[in-house]
Amino acid sequence: MFFDTPVYLFFLAIVVAICWRFERARQNVLLLVASYFFYGWWDWRFLILILVSTVVDFFAARYIAASQDRLQRRALLTMSLVLNIGFLGFFKYFNFFADSLTASLTALGAPAYTHSVLRIVLPPGISFYTFQAVAYIIDVYKGKLKPAESFVDYALFISFFPHLVAGPIQRPSHLLPQVQQPRQFHSDSFFDGLMLILSGMFRKCVVADSCAMVADAAFSGRMGPPNAGIVLVGMYAFAWQIYADFSGYSDMARGSAQLMGFHFMVNFRQPYLATSLQDFWRRWHISLSTWLRDYLYIPLGGNRYGEIRTYRNLLSTMLLGGLWHGANWTFVVWGGIHGLWLSIERGLGFDRHDRKEPSTAGKWGRRIFVFHLVGLAWIFFRAPSISGAFHFIGGLTNMHFGHTFTSAMAFLATYTLPLFLLDLALESRGEEYFLQRSPVRLRLAGGIGLAALVTTFAANTGGAFIYFQF
Repeated sequence: MFFDTPVYLFFLAIVVAICWRFERARQNVLLLVASYFFYGWWDWRFLILILVSTVVDFFAARYIAASQDRLQRRALLTMSLVLNIGFLGFFKYFNFFADSLTASLTALGAPAYTHSVLRIVLPPGISFYTFQAVAYIIDVYKGKLKPAESFVDYALFISFFPHLVAGPIQRPSHLLPQVQQPRQFHSDSFFDGLMLILSGMFRKCVVADSCAMVADAAFSGRMGPPNAGIVLVGMYAFAWQIYADFSGYSDMARGSAQLMGFHFMVNFRQPYLATSLQDFWRRWHISLSTWLRDYLYIPLGGNRYGEIRTYRNLLSTMLLGGLWHGANWTFVVWGGIHGLWLSIERGLGFDRHDRKEPSTAGKWGRRIFVFHLVGLAWIFFRAPSISGAFHFIGGLTNMHFGHTFTSAMAFLATYTLPLFLLDLALESRGEEYFLQRSPVRLRLAGGIGLAALVTTFAANTGGAFIYFQF
């Protein structure tokens, strides 16, 4: 059940209409049932996995909070982490490591083995709800959060359908209290939710799906062997595709939740206007970057034990962050590029608060550089293999720009320039969606305009959101 389909919008309308007829406790039961229905829409068997994890973590957290025995508390924490990370590792990485082992043994001279004993299907959203569960159990263990008293409340926190499949990753201290407290209907918040859904549909159906057609043609070879023109077209197309796709999903998730009285954290803040890679990660997939900071980078030592260990922690965090995105060495390389450049920026003092603010020209120069650095890394993210990524990048040595490049760039500009200008406006106005602080009539006109744009210019490719595969 994809967010940009009529069946989801029908499902959402029914849930929202019924939800506001009940008080909080019954709302939570309804939303939990709806969330399990939503998740089971793909395959009901995946519900067993999320139910087992939810039951174990609910009781483990309660016993951890009630126990004064340090060893018992640590044992319960370890059990929960092993279960959650074990599920994630098995379902997401079994095929990856099995294939890597087979390839390594073959390279060492062992007989080639072409038949896999077991092929594991990846449950939707397992990376996202696992990180929420891990954050919850760690926060309870550290005394930062009281365990949930109600199983329904905790289960809803984990499985609430707007964030279940592709985030944003919700912090327990942010979402769980909203689940536990009464929610009031506010017309302004409800209208904002509708506008966020329309904004997300515009980003996904108009911009991302249109860019996807160009990116797929460039990376698949349908535009011809890689040359400088094709590489640039493919890089630009995928950079805007993944941004519009995932920010569109996040807007729709936040908007859907807002219709039911919940508020999710902002997940994107105009990342392609970043002036450094550090700035980029303060703007891109904020729920993941802050999770990695708080539950991986800081526990590893952060920047507390000297520069060398800080660089090691940065690189380790980004390598694991890359692997979190998918079971392929291309994601590890992608994470390594980001970790290496973050270390370089730290060495150059980009994180110093007393650093002089660049001029307007300097700021735009940095933005252009960071965008192309991120775009180069996106090639590894998009390519099916490391060799495929290097083959594609190798096209930059062939400085050929044919008529295909001109027409493809014109097509991309038609769809990406409006989003770029929109980001500039949002950045300057400090808004989450265009016209957010404008009078109601103007916002309503903007909503009607967005709906017309989606209806008229949607690419209708039927492609799933990119982050559904993670």
